[in-house]
Amino acid sequence: MPQVDDLAKNDLARGIAIGVGAAVLIPMAAVALAPYLKPAARTAIKLGILALEKAREVAAELAETLEDVTAEVQDELRAARAGAAQDQVPTDSPSEGT
Repeated sequence: MPQVDDLAKNDLARGIAIGVGAAVLIPMAAVALAPYLKPAARTAIKLGILALEKAREVAAELAETLEDVTAEVQDELRAARAGAAQDQVPTDSPSEGT
């Protein structure tokens, strides 16, 4: 029969002991800490929701700014094209000899 010292040196036995200990202690710790963890979880969720709302506001402002800049650039391009088209239209000058 193996001695306790031999089991302590065996990695498999040590792993089993740690697993059993964790299986017993974690539920006990969860029950003991639940009154403290619930408010912390509520606060974390509340902060997450507030951060999401702020991110949506920032994204909306960024989209609006991008739309404004895009419209300005399109207006500039239209004006440049119109100016280039007017430069290409030949002007009729009156004949001097008729």
